[in-house]
Amino acid sequence: MTTVTSSEFDRAIALGPDGPDAPGRYTGELGAGWQIGGGINGGLLLAVAANALRQELPGHPDPVSISGYYLSTSRPGPLTVQTEVIRRGRGLSNATASLGQLDEDGRPVERLRVVAGYTDLAALDGEVRTSAVPPQLPPPEQCVGREHMPMPITPDLALLERFELRLDPATVGWAVGQPSMNGRLQGWFRLADGREPDPLSLLLVADALPPVTYDLGFPGWAPTVELTVHLRAVPAKGWLRVSHGTRNLAGGYFEEDCEIWDDAGRLVAQSRQLARVPRQA
Repeated sequence: MTTVTSSEFDRAIALGPDGPDAPGRYTGELGAGWQIGGGINGGLLLAVAANALRQELPGHPDPVSISGYYLSTSRPGPLTVQTEVIRRGRGLSNATASLGQLDEDGRPVERLRVVAGYTDLAALDGEVRTSAVPPQLPPPEQCVGREHMPMPITPDLALLERFELRLDPATVGWAVGQPSMNGRLQGWFRLADGREPDPLSLLLVADALPPVTYDLGFPGWAPTVELTVHLRAVPAKGWLRVSHGTRNLAGGYFEEDCEIWDDAGRLVAQSRQLARVPRQA
């Protein structure tokens, strides 16, 4: 896998200052290649907002906890991110961000509201005490890629071209009309152009797998309502192991818990999101 200096992901989250008259405000562009279902992937949006906060907090480059509320559907096109630093601490800083776009009538619409705590993950104590264990997966070459699927994961294939996803064969029965009803999906992940994982890309990974509702017999787009990611460490180079599961589906909503493990066998990120159950025809 070839390492590149400017990946599609880096270009997708790139932002520039909006000028001296707009402190803490950044502008960028959402590309159509990151669209899924009815809008831009929620993990990518969270990474865009996180990149703005990183620029506001140079001494604390990494989110240790970041939560986003998705207020309206984001579309390809220009965006703005307005940040506000709430507290600059010695080991932890807190800030908020608001990602917005213009609607079809040219009126500003808020898409995403974020609150986060930032630190320097590389400077944290390396001691780990955990009862968590990484998912046991077959090697990537023995797992199922989208090219092996008898049915598409989603009709919007552009997003899936941005990364390489290899799903555990034990969790893809839904692809042949036989969901396990266990509410679990897991597999291997890496960016398609060879970019190695880092803290901001983990925000994308937390929302990259198909919704676990596929394994409950509900295929389709599951819009995210809220997504919180806790980052534990800077990931090692190589494949990531990702596991998604749910225990509750009620009132048209479900929670989705995610664990992300790096190639060194460390739990580098955890997330929980609340999403809407996909609409059925």
